[in-house]
Amino acid sequence: MRCYSSRPRPTSSPEAGEIEVPEVTQSEEGQKKKLEMVVQTVNRVVSPTEQPKWDAELIHAKDIVAIMQILIAMVLHFRAPIRLPEHVSVKMLVASKQQGHARSEFITEQLTTTQSELGLKGERDAFDTLFDYGPDKLAHVKTSLLAFCNKHLNKINLEVNDLESQFQDGVFLVLLMGLLEGYFVPLHAFHLQVTSYEEKVKNVGFAFKLMHDAGLPKPRSRVQDIANGDLKSTLRLLHLLFTKYKHI
Repeated sequence: MRCYSSRPRPTSSPEAGEIEVPEVTQSEEGQKKKLEMVVQTVNRVVSPTEQPKWDAELIHAKDIVAIMQILIAMVLHFRAPIRLPEHVSVKMLVASKQQGHARSEFITEQLTTTQSELGLKGERDAFDTLFDYGPDKLAHVKTSLLAFCNKHLNKINLEVNDLESQFQDGVFLVLLMGLLEGYFVPLHAFHLQVTSYEEKVKNVGFAFKLMHDAGLPKPRSRVQDIANGDLKSTLRLLHLLFTKYKHI
């Protein structure tokens, strides 16, 4: 086999639960502390595997670039229904003092990059139509994909009952790819017992890598879409697997 000091008010966060922050903070120190808690929570959700370019200190100092960066990251992560322009950059004048001499230089900071990062330009596909106008056909597609997944996962005594929730931690996706490609995925290569959103993202990202290695086309769905439990994105991804492996 192959291997491969007011009353604290909870602030809601989609994946991170709730954080307790003071409802009203008058002192600057209190404002910074409150902002630090919020920014740390945002970072864990939207940038779990990369060092963000912003921090609470910059945002509190009203650094416009840092503020735009965190907002853009949130727009991309939560799939906000707005369209951002591509390849937007800003030129900044950075002043510093070295050995008693003042010096300055211009640096360019990239805010947005390619179309693929921002998502597709709104092109509709069959799943958009199914969700809008074909509830009966959508139910049939879900049943077919459920049967396809269980046909293979049953081989290792696993079963899927809910397509929306049982794939979002990436575990079943990784195991399914191993079964479809005929190899054993070492358990140390992914998080079998997922305890955080970051681990969900890493697992799903690993499954995407296995798909790439297997020669599958790049999924329309993003890693975060699956980890967030977006049903339409999950169905698109499973249909991609079904199309290639339906005769196995």
